[in-house]
Amino acid sequence: MTLLITVFAAVAATALWYGSDSRHQMKWGTLCWLFWGASLMWLVDAIFEYRELGASFFVPDFESLVNDTFLGLSVVALALVIWIVNLLITDPKHVVRNELIHKS
Repeated sequence: MTLLITVFAAVAATALWYGSDSRHQMKWGTLCWLFWGASLMWLVDAIFEYRELGASFFVPDFESLVNDTFLGLSVVALALVIWIVNLLITDPKHVVRNELIHKS
């Protein structure tokens, strides 16, 4: 499940990057790299787990499936937090800077 969740997130982020006019300004590429990197990590993990478990890899128990789902969602949430912090630090549309100036 972790692999599927991160691949779906990577495909969605790539579609947003490809279809967006402000792809560089909103740092969509960073989000794509985060999700594709996580997908590659989970793919390697799945390959090694398949080598260890064999055919039983494709028949997970319910508890393992739920744990993998929560882990996949946690990875997606962490990547989104990293992306948002990156946006706040770089402030490409100067939103944070303008708010700080108007508050002073």
